[in-house]
Amino acid sequence: MPKITEPKVKKTPKSSMSKSLGLLRGFKDILPADQSYWRFIQEAAESFYRGYGFAKIDPPILEEASLFVRSIGKQTDIVEKEMFSFADQGQGLVVLRPEATASIARAYINHGMINLPQPVKLFYWGPMFRRERPQSGRQRQFHQFGFEILGDPNPVIDAQIIGIVASFFQQIGLDQISIQVNSIGCPTCRKVYLQELVTYYRSKRKSLCEDCKKRLTKNPLRLLDCKNQSCQLVRTEAPQIVDWLDEECKNHFMKVVGYLDELNIAYILNPYLVRGLDYYTRTVFEVWPKEIKEGAQSALCGGGRYDGLIEMLGGRPTPAAGVAIGIERVITQLRAQEVEIPNYSQAEIFLAQIGDQAKVKALQLFEQLRRGNIRVAENFAKDSLKAQLELANKIGVRYALILGQKEVMDGTILIRDMESGVQEIIDFNKTVNELKKKLANGNSN
Repeated sequence: MPKITEPKVKKTPKSSMSKSLGLLRGFKDILPADQSYWRFIQEAAESFYRGYGFAKIDPPILEEASLFVRSIGKQTDIVEKEMFSFADQGQGLVVLRPEATASIARAYINHGMINLPQPVKLFYWGPMFRRERPQSGRQRQFHQFGFEILGDPNPVIDAQIIGIVASFFQQIGLDQISIQVNSIGCPTCRKVYLQELVTYYRSKRKSLCEDCKKRLTKNPLRLLDCKNQSCQLVRTEAPQIVDWLDEECKNHFMKVVGYLDELNIAYILNPYLVRGLDYYTRTVFEVWPKEIKEGAQSALCGGGRYDGLIEMLGGRPTPAAGVAIGIERVITQLRAQEVEIPNYSQAEIFLAQIGDQAKVKALQLFEQLRRGNIRVAENFAKDSLKAQLELANKIGVRYALILGQKEVMDGTILIRDMESGVQEIIDFNKTVNELKKKLANGNSN
């Protein structure tokens, strides 16, 4: 019998074992204190997708790498250096999705949505992943929600999406924003424009940053998007794409801004606005906070038309348009603009108890209150009434319920108005109904 040797186990140094574990670079915990903001945005977003007749879709987080290489573009920063990709046995190269529109387009093709009544209106919500340098407004895991309308070329679709965005920010209380709008034309007229753009920038090559020198050959449209100060000075005299739009693209854009004018939606025509993804055509737009200067991390949302994407991915020619809204960036602006939001975690009632029998009854009552949609706080581990009422006062509840041995024997419960200190005794079995009346009336009478 061959000798079996035990595998050597490498011992972990004590210093490493005692070291506390931290977050990966570019990732953050969403703490309980932040959850009210997330719920506030999610409820607003859901009211919009239902109100505008969108259907929710949840594409997977993991996709084939080729989906984004073909849709976003080989020469984009996302594909070249920002995707979390790895080889999966039997699946080939896969990635954590860096954005959702390509996944939506793939789902549209895979599930034969072209056979549905057009346009198909889809809404999504979830995390995205990009391996970029973490900074303010940029994390490696971030969250977006979006509205996509597939199957209609009419410029009113572009205007409707911009209108949805404008109404959304107004509803959540962010009125200090500016909507930047531009057209980048179609592949045909854009090709002619890019030749002019490259000719101009080559004459200014000495003034360009290293990234823009590479963009001259790889992705010239992104020259207009550079945030380097010297490149922005060069940009001021660069040819503008709106002057090179063909008749069809020009008419499309004029109709879009015409609809915005009729709807009284304020916007800024920004001839330098481009999107960092290759699939965009014609209308593009972003929403910026008014007090923040132009910059990639300042955009709260971005979108536009992508008429060639579905055909690029193997589907039939299908016009489409959409928008993605960055949740973390919106929350940052809600805080910066001191927008008051509902405190969803704020309890309305505190349930105090004294004694073992009261504790059991209080546990049963707590469940009844929860089912009645009454937000209730408690600390069943404490026996001191004084300590429990101090906690109720600290939380800021409107009423405290007090259940002691006497109340258990009598089948009653005390309700204390925490502001006035007035107490009343009610039938234990009527607790939920009585509280609902009080909370609805907003007083203790």
